[in-house]
Amino acid sequence: MDIKRNGSQLSGKGPSDWFTGTVRIDPLFSAPEPARVNGSSVTFEPGARTAWHTHPLGQTLIVTAGCGRVQREGGPIEEIRPGDVVWVPPGEKHWHGAAPTTAMTHIAIQEMLDGKAVDWLEQVSDEQYFA
Repeated sequence: MDIKRNGSQLSGKGPSDWFTGTVRIDPLFSAPEPARVNGSSVTFEPGARTAWHTHPLGQTLIVTAGCGRVQREGGPIEEIRPGDVVWVPPGEKHWHGAAPTTAMTHIAIQEMLDGKAVDWLEQVSDEQYFA
């Protein structure tokens, strides 16, 4: 058994290669092998969002605070709120982030495949975000 105490892991800033706007990433867990799941709490300030990306084994998002947005390629922008759970299938191109005027926090859970949990793609343009 391993207990990660609150405050024992450092928060980090979301890198500008992967995010637009101010994003804080708080690591929660990374299970040791042979498990391959990891999770983080991610807080997006208003208007902040991920770049387009995919996950080789999919991703689960659990919204814990605020109001956000999520979109799969070719689909409508969906509003997400606390208590909503989003499943993104393996390989589905998508983005997620805060609403334009409201911050949003979610827990992101994904599995690693060959040491990789995400493939980052191009940034979400303002035109795409505000569509």
